[in-house]
Amino acid sequence: MNITMWQHPFVNVFKHFRVGEWKRCSKDGEVLSVMDKTLKCTVYRITGSIPSKNYIQIPATKTQSLGLTGRYLYLLFKPISGKYFVVHMDLVTDEGLVVRISFSNLFKEFKSTSTWLQFPYVCPAGKGTVDGVTAQLVKKDLPGPAPANSRWTLLMLDFKYILSMYLSRRYSHLKSLQLCSSMYVKNVFTSDVQYEPGISVREARELGILSSGVQPLPREMAFPKPKGEEKEWDLSYNMLRFPNASSKVPYDAIQHVTPQKKTKGQGQAPGQISPHRNVTREVHVNRTGGSSTTAMDALTRSKKKKVKPKVVQELPSVGVDTDGDISVHQGARGEVHVYAHPDDDVTVHRRDKKTGQTESLKVIPSASKKKGTYTSLQPDPILSLRKIVGFGGCTTKVALWDQTGSHMVYPCHAVIVSMNIADGKQRFFIGHTDKVSALSFNSSCTLLASAQMGAQSVVRVWGYQSGECLAVFRADAHSLHCLSFSRSGGMLCAVGKDNHGKNLVIAWRTARVHKGAEVSVIAKAHTDVEIIKMIVTPFDESRMVSCGRDNIRIWRLRNGSLRSAPVNVGDMNSVEFSDICFEAAPPHGLEPADKMFYACTKSGHVFQIDFSRVSVVHVRRLLPSGRHTKEKSTFATGEGIGINAMVMSEAFCVTGSDDGFLRLWPLDFSSVFLEAEHEGPVTAVGISVDGLNMLAGTSTGNLGYLDVSTRKYTTVMRSHTGRIVCMSLDPVRRHMATVSEDHTIRLWDIDSLQQLFDFHSPEECPTCISYHPVVHAFACGFDSGCVRVFSVASTSLLAELQQHKGPITGLLFSPNGSCLYSSSANGSLALYDASDVKYPVMRLLGNMVARGNRFGPTALSVSEDGRHVAFVGPSEYVVTVVDGRNLNEVLRIDISSLAPDSMSTSSLDSAVRVHFAPEKTKQLLVSTSNSNILRFDAKSGRLLNKVSGVHRSGITALDVCRDCRHMATAGDRVVKIWDYHMRLDLNFQVSIGHSEAIQQVQFTPDSLGLISVGEGIFVWDFYGANRDSGTVRSSKKPLLKPDDSFSRSPVRRSLDISGCSLPRTSAPKPVTPTKLDGVDRDNVESDSETAEHEVEILVGPEAEDRSEISSIVDEDALIHSETLGKSPRTKPHRRPPSISESSPRSPDPLQESRRHQKPSCLKHFIPRKNNSQMAQRRYTAPPNQAGLRLKSVLGCNGNGRGNLIWHPETGLFIYTSGCIIVIEDLNNSSQRHLLGHVEEISFLTLQHDAQVLASSSGSRGLTASQICLWDVATEICKKVLSYHEHQIVSLAFSRDDRFLVSVGDYMDCSIVVWDTHDYTMLTASKAALPIHELAWDPHSPNEFATVGERGTVLFWLLDETHDKVALNIHEAEVPKELMDTRNMILGDVAFTCVQYGGDSILYVGTNTGVLSAWDTRRNSCFMHWEADSAEIDVISCRFGSSRLITGGVSRALRLWSVYGVGEMRLIPSSQKRVEGQGLIMEDEMSLDGAITAAEFDDTLDVGVVATSEGTLWYIDWVNRNSVRLVGSHSNKINDLSFSGSDFFATACDDGSLRIYSLNEMELTVQFQVLEQSCHCLSFSPVPEGESSVTTRGIPTPGVVAGYSDGTVRLFDLRKVEMSLKLQPHAVAVTKIIYSADGHVIISGSSDGIVAVSSPSTGITMRVISEHKGASITDLHVSPNVESVPGIHCPHLWLAASADRRVSVWSSDWPKDFCEMVDWLTFPAPAFAPDGTKINKKDMAHFQQLPKSLARFSPCDSDTIIYVGYGMQKAVSFYSISQKQVVRRAALTHWATCLDINPLGHLYVTGTGERLVKLMDYSEGSFQDFVGHFGCLSLVKFSPSGRSLFSVSQDEILVWDVVI
Repeated sequence: MNITMWQHPFVNVFKHFRVGEWKRCSKDGEVLSVMDKTLKCTVYRITGSIPSKNYIQIPATKTQSLGLTGRYLYLLFKPISGKYFVVHMDLVTDEGLVVRISFSNLFKEFKSTSTWLQFPYVCPAGKGTVDGVTAQLVKKDLPGPAPANSRWTLLMLDFKYILSMYLSRRYSHLKSLQLCSSMYVKNVFTSDVQYEPGISVREARELGILSSGVQPLPREMAFPKPKGEEKEWDLSYNMLRFPNASSKVPYDAIQHVTPQKKTKGQGQAPGQISPHRNVTREVHVNRTGGSSTTAMDALTRSKKKKVKPKVVQELPSVGVDTDGDISVHQGARGEVHVYAHPDDDVTVHRRDKKTGQTESLKVIPSASKKKGTYTSLQPDPILSLRKIVGFGGCTTKVALWDQTGSHMVYPCHAVIVSMNIADGKQRFFIGHTDKVSALSFNSSCTLLASAQMGAQSVVRVWGYQSGECLAVFRADAHSLHCLSFSRSGGMLCAVGKDNHGKNLVIAWRTARVHKGAEVSVIAKAHTDVEIIKMIVTPFDESRMVSCGRDNIRIWRLRNGSLRSAPVNVGDMNSVEFSDICFEAAPPHGLEPADKMFYACTKSGHVFQIDFSRVSVVHVRRLLPSGRHTKEKSTFATGEGIGINAMVMSEAFCVTGSDDGFLRLWPLDFSSVFLEAEHEGPVTAVGISVDGLNMLAGTSTGNLGYLDVSTRKYTTVMRSHTGRIVCMSLDPVRRHMATVSEDHTIRLWDIDSLQQLFDFHSPEECPTCISYHPVVHAFACGFDSGCVRVFSVASTSLLAELQQHKGPITGLLFSPNGSCLYSSSANGSLALYDASDVKYPVMRLLGNMVARGNRFGPTALSVSEDGRHVAFVGPSEYVVTVVDGRNLNEVLRIDISSLAPDSMSTSSLDSAVRVHFAPEKTKQLLVSTSNSNILRFDAKSGRLLNKVSGVHRSGITALDVCRDCRHMATAGDRVVKIWDYHMRLDLNFQVSIGHSEAIQQVQFTPDSLGLISVGEGIFVWDFYGANRDSGTVRSSKKPLLKPDDSFSRSPVRRSLDISGCSLPRTSAPKPVTPTKLDGVDRDNVESDSETAEHEVEILVGPEAEDRSEISSIVDEDALIHSETLGKSPRTKPHRRPPSISESSPRSPDPLQESRRHQKPSCLKHFIPRKNNSQMAQRRYTAPPNQAGLRLKSVLGCNGNGRGNLIWHPETGLFIYTSGCIIVIEDLNNSSQRHLLGHVEEISFLTLQHDAQVLASSSGSRGLTASQICLWDVATEICKKVLSYHEHQIVSLAFSRDDRFLVSVGDYMDCSIVVWDTHDYTMLTASKAALPIHELAWDPHSPNEFATVGERGTVLFWLLDETHDKVALNIHEAEVPKELMDTRNMILGDVAFTCVQYGGDSILYVGTNTGVLSAWDTRRNSCFMHWEADSAEIDVISCRFGSSRLITGGVSRALRLWSVYGVGEMRLIPSSQKRVEGQGLIMEDEMSLDGAITAAEFDDTLDVGVVATSEGTLWYIDWVNRNSVRLVGSHSNKINDLSFSGSDFFATACDDGSLRIYSLNEMELTVQFQVLEQSCHCLSFSPVPEGESSVTTRGIPTPGVVAGYSDGTVRLFDLRKVEMSLKLQPHAVAVTKIIYSADGHVIISGSSDGIVAVSSPSTGITMRVISEHKGASITDLHVSPNVESVPGIHCPHLWLAASADRRVSVWSSDWPKDFCEMVDWLTFPAPAFAPDGTKINKKDMAHFQQLPKSLARFSPCDSDTIIYVGYGMQKAVSFYSISQKQVVRRAALTHWATCLDINPLGHLYVTGTGERLVKLMDYSEGSFQDFVGHFGCLSLVKFSPSGRSLFSVSQDEILVWDVVI
């Protein structure tokens, strides 16, 4: 059931959220409930002079969401006469963007940003009043306060239409609503139904509006009916719709529309919302009849005052048959459309009043489009910003560290960037409309404040973690250059300038901004002194300090005013203070008044100032060392170091100076610790929280950091300092070149965006650049008219060409690299011979190109075949096409001869840009000065199409994707992606981010990205490539939301995860290897739409001329016959018909998901259920600094398929455990590990030369599927491939190791071939049914076979005879006997495994236990036999061997003699074959589980076998024995405990208790209790001086375990038997432990009862019920025997429960003494981490919270360490003697487990995000370690403290502690 069904037909918002109780909603100010006389009911009156202080807010806080999905909002309200009111609505789009819509009669005009729409509300004037008469005279209602006779109003807003039209966004739901003074409000409703007031159901039926979805107004929403039958509803109340059918001024205003008579078929019918979307028609007009238009004209052309059309009473006779199908429709602009016989072309005649001419328009009706539907560009969004290259813009003085120290936050023009310094990934904060001038964090980095430059500076407050803009407000100042948050984030201060140029200091209250509260001004202060920097003191939010030229001041905020006091700087005159900072956290006990702060100057002085005394304590001058003075002079004058920025930590001070050095000083500035030299002045510095990394930003646009521990400097960002004017892409090497007004040429790597080379030209400014398509070189044009060609490989100048005398405006190489073209601003055009190294000029022509710089840098365009060159010239009204070989003129197009649009300006249109579309379109695009794009036939010059109003202020850049499906344009500081063929209702999408004009846009050569340049380099991920359909049907009726798994693009996932590029050619169409007569036509779905949607509709004679152009869209949809070429072994195989032949419906994602059910066979890999996700934020230390090192992995993944490698020649032994690849030496059992996968590994395969290992893992959440290629010798991952959408079930290298094939799971069914030379994708295809296994033919390097569901056997041939590698396929005929389901109850027969044998034989196993043999020369089955009683999953056979091994679900491994099987092919078909003839089963072994993988030597005598129980067996057929190599847990591990330093034990869900040797990691003893789960265990303590090991090697004396039935069992390890069974609990035992002396056993249960039992008698001695009601989560005994102050008993122990309570007990068990000494309760929010409310009475709620865990400190018996759910993520240290928490250490994630190192210097936690977090006991610093693929449940240090065991589900990782 749809979760939004409860909202149908409407939602009464006031009733649902209980307005009046004010619990689920809130009010502020003057809000009263009153009785209204007109409505005769209670309404709410909201009054007050300030709307922001008097309002009703629904819901109560802005952090909550209404979640109302109704398209229409109905507001029943009445404005208060003479007053103003405001209404705010926060809407959420499909992309999660929050957009605020506000309307008010206070607004004078419509305003919009990317996240805010402001509509003026025009209150309707009463009839006969002064306002009404005035409105009639001026023909419009007057904006302003509500009139004296304001009436109750029903306002209807169409959210879907508003977001679509104004922001090109899709509406998702309503988040919040705020009704502000002054108004009366009755109620608010949301609905998907359009209601009409004042009519009954009968009247609606007569008017015929019920069929269109319009209904009469429900009683709850209706106003009382006016008295008297003659009185109309419209005379008593107002009905306002927005948008409406009015053309009144203002256009974008909410205003009243005069109601029309409700007559069927005339005027605006009741319930109709306008602008009404007409059925889309394409109109094509020849040149004489006027310019052609597209559907976008109405949306993008400028608005003109509408002339009221003259409407005649009846239509004249036009000679059509009145008996036919005739429809008349009046358009929004007054035109009349007549549709007669919709299938035929119709000519409409219209007279133009301005010209007096009659236009004839041919209209083609679109029969396929139904009423109420529209098409839009898909996917949405089609662009997403991936990375920005740039730092600064307005300022380079701002760069910050976040709280983790892993991200830098800095401005890049109008965008704020948060960059991960480890991998370079960026996160963006987009919303500013001008360059960002200041940034500031609060102390916890949860709030980020930013300000933008400009006359009206805007300040935004962001939630840093969520990226959401929490508040945006204008500052009453301009040129804001400084922001500073208080430590708590409760106050924000800023420095700017007022209207008189004076410095202005403003303070705002931001304490509750994260809860949606408004930001208010606390105080303002004007000052004449200059302020460069201002910060709030860290110890008092009411105090600030500032510095500037000749002044340092201390500020105080009191009673709403700001006052300042200057600091006496003595005799220092004309001092320019540049920065100010406070000391780091002071020592304990230091009073805030003793706080010192420092100020630095441009002359190198550092002032130390006492804050309390407001006086200078010390002045130091920092001088450069002799080395610096000799080598490099400073940028500033004088001998001192010109300091620009400084910051202090507890240990040192960091300064950045004009001489380009970042320096680290001791706090006394006696010497320099470290220094790093930069290319320019260092303007920004910062210290990470851990104090290890120093940030440095320079005025030259560089950003980097210095690692203090390694003394290594890393540059993370280089950028241009001026506007980028041109770029060029190298399609061969994936490089990019840019030129900028900063006089530099820079070369970048497209994938990493790291700068490769930098060329500087101080005398000349480069203007354009072009990469050579073949040679590693580029040509660059300069403003001097010179063209230079550079070699990148040798970084040398190849040629210098000086043919031009003006700035170069165009520069291009021909596609084959034989020619170079250049043009200049003075009109000259040159052709060079690029095949000669000297680049001689071949022809130079003058007065060819239009003069002026505005046509650069892309004044030239070359066709894809290199035959033609196009440009604007010789005048701006002419486009010329010349021959690319000799510059002879081929075609000339006069733009001025085209008739202008009737709705456009009357001025002549001129050409600005030209661009050749890809060759198959044979089209030339021209952008014009009036923001039009003209499409011409590139051969004849005939106008084909015109797109008007593309951008408001002009088109600055243009490019077309190589597949001709999309076009990118730039203008108005935005990028638009268009459907190239303009076939949709909404043909474009808009992407924002730039703050200046965009100079150029270009698709990457692989069409997977888009690059735009202007103020910076913006790299976008483009999701429109390799998609078969560009549209998705939308309807007014709600549709089921498609599953994300079908809307995600594999291209996008590969870009996010692997970072590698996919091949430029798209994958072949999926093939369906099944017979046509077996295809269900109803379920066959096509990857493309019907032909009429794919092909651009043509009119008249254009259809013949442009048939070749239209066919380009359908070339992928053609049905071809697929064969295996000329091989006699193949049979013809055809694909099934496309959807256009069988059904016109578009693919349904729900049907797609139901196409293949999950296979029932064991062979098909299905990942384990896993609810955890890898942490996105983690700190992984460098290998040389890591505190843990992975030593060994205990167990093998029994859920894997084919996850075993054994190479007999080299002894290489590899298997997997979770997401780890284990390489084990069988001689000494040592392990090496390959870490690179994030999710569970499904398959392994090894190249035949044993040099490269391939491993695969599937996708989950944000993680894409991965195929990792490992170099076996170096154990380094060479490449990561990503294509499959879901899991990968099979991998295989070809016999010659040239190819790698990967197979997707049942949800994907894809098969991909990779080239192992460069690991690019050669080709891909799809099977109709899931594939289970793949095998390469050992006789042919290009052939392989696959088997799958429903008895599918496919033979594939990799065809390399053509330019593009293709997959040919043949489906073999399966004998009916093989399809016998035998004893199967459900399901069909599936072929599960396949293996090639000798003599051209292929063996195939089934899920029914039948093994069949196939002749690969004829692709036919010639025999089969029953080889097993259940499913066969493994077949092992070798070429030339007469033996065969099978294994599967029956757990039986069988050895067969197949000698003579090949001769069975010689038996004539007429003779009866005996099943199994010539076969002998030589031997059989039974193992512990289903056999999932096997590897044997060439003779099949010895091998290794893997089972589903996670066991690896060594098999020896000669000696008939099996040896366990690796054992695993097959169920969840619940507990782990150590016995001294020799043994450890585990407790499992399957009831097993296993004891292992700690040194050899081998299983020693196992106890099994059937039908119970073992939850916990504990070894009995070993008395001092005794060994924990007996002579038999078994631990002594015993172990105790707790079970799910409440029993406690004691096991005697000497006798290897259970010695005692107790039942102290009625429910499951959750924790158990021995006392320190071993006298008693303490156990806790899930109901909170703690029992104390005697291990000798079994008697329960004591029952403790203090924790009753909450499960016991931890028990611990103090390891120290020394007494705690105030406690005199020898032993301490504690118990922790799920309700965050910890009890501490003192006991002396021999004396039967036990008492509670302390009771701890840790506070926590009333809701869970996911936001759900906690019901304390329901114990199940505690299971959703992080565990409460407590431990005694091994180095301090007075301290208890606690972790659990609380007010913050932290580790608490509680002092028993002081009865309080003495300190806390912050955590990044909630802890799920905890342990303390016995040595006391470390403790460790595990998280639900798969992290092992090692933390320093004293300092709280931490390191994160990854390796698990599930939530951590246990972490345990060994008794020696040198090893750490971590547990997740059934896997155990053993780590060496190296610190």
